[in-house]
Amino acid sequence: MSGEGLPPEKERVAAWLVYFNDLRIGGFYRNRAGGKSSAAAARKFASPAPRPVAVDKPPAKSPPSSAMKSSLATKSQPQAAAASKVTVLPVAHGPSLFEAFERVPNDTLERIRADIGDCTRCRLCEARNKIVFGVGNPRADLVFVGEGPGRDEDAQGEPFVGRAGKLLTDMIKAMSLERSDVYIANVVKCRPPENRTPERDEIATCSPFLLRQLEVIRPKVIVCLGNVAAQSLLGTNKSISHFRGQWFDFRGSRLIATYHPAYLLRNPAAKSDVWTDLKKVMAVLGLKAARIPKR
Repeated sequence: MSGEGLPPEKERVAAWLVYFNDLRIGGFYRNRAGGKSSAAAARKFASPAPRPVAVDKPPAKSPPSSAMKSSLATKSQPQAAAASKVTVLPVAHGPSLFEAFERVPNDTLERIRADIGDCTRCRLCEARNKIVFGVGNPRADLVFVGEGPGRDEDAQGEPFVGRAGKLLTDMIKAMSLERSDVYIANVVKCRPPENRTPERDEIATCSPFLLRQLEVIRPKVIVCLGNVAAQSLLGTNKSISHFRGQWFDFRGSRLIATYHPAYLLRNPAAKSDVWTDLKKVMAVLGLKAARIPKR
């Protein structure tokens, strides 16, 4: 599809259609709004505001559903009972890339990486060294999602390898797991300049690839590390302090948000809060805390 020779407005729409075709996302530009034109519907996706998928909130004092019982530990276990709590968040209004997402038949992590290519879809490509795709077990029950690569990650092409990465590795080991047992990825795959927070349009451009990764892996639990990851997947502008440690349903996976390891390096007192959240994850996955040798 080419926009050459078109009026500026139509050329812009054509460029977006090419981009979404690269992502293997199709069908969103169909006329879904009555009298609105296909072009108008496509233009609305230029600044998408992500929304969470449907969240199942059981009525107060009602027993959990059979689906909830099958995914969580029994009610007789206090930690599992706490883990079954589901909360609905207020969300920003507007069309969402996630709403337009259509599953790619026979998708694989290798195919997603090939589709990303030597990406130049947003300004983050201008100063990056390496694209940081993701690493770990492609069939992991547990996926950690961070914000974006830092300096060390940009140099090595692997997520969470700096000081914050070492702390995340320690957290994983405390759960009786190894890094190779889980999958680790970020919302954006190129380092923002000076480690700034990714901009809204950068997140909108890159996050569909993350969503495809999650669709391929289909983990039991997703742990969002920090504001950007949680806000991007849940579609809220609220600070993580409003919903940290609460369970959400995200496209068939259980999702929980906790503080980013980089935040813990600046605020060590918050480590106990994160450990409380990780114990909820362990209850769902049937894990026991590792015995840490005394020093």
